[in-house]
Amino acid sequence: MGVSTSGWCDRDAGSTMTIVVAAVIERADKRILIGQRRRADTSPLKWEFPGGKMEAGETPEGALARELQEELGVTLKSCAEIGRVRHTYPNRGEGLEIRFFAAEIVDDDVEPKTFENITWVLPKELSEYDFLAANRQLIAEIATGKVKPAEILRAGRS
Repeated sequence: MGVSTSGWCDRDAGSTMTIVVAAVIERADKRILIGQRRRADTSPLKWEFPGGKMEAGETPEGALARELQEELGVTLKSCAEIGRVRHTYPNRGEGLEIRFFAAEIVDDDVEPKTFENITWVLPKELSEYDFLAANRQLIAEIATGKVKPAEILRAGRS
């Protein structure tokens, strides 16, 4: 897996758990793709990594490929899990287990099909964006260089 996920639990998520997959896509220029939720979505205008809920019968990798196609119109080339977070948002009964993946897509020509905006940012710029709370630990790890998505993918291939 590459990265230890110990200590990555924000809150006790309880017994009902929805599994969510999220892609950390890093280009050759070291910029990472982030998306801004639409105004009408839950947590409007918050930033996040592309992804979504796993459906019954899907593998995490299959769910990630489907979500990237639906949200950005791109094809997943490869991925490697880099961490997990369990989080429960206030006023929400079920907890989330978010599985973050370093992901490589076939090309960088992305279309924001389900986002208000998308942008490519340097890791040190991630803290300038208002991310969903469940993303904060990973944001800190990427911004400080403790997690390097492209290197994790390369290591997984060797």
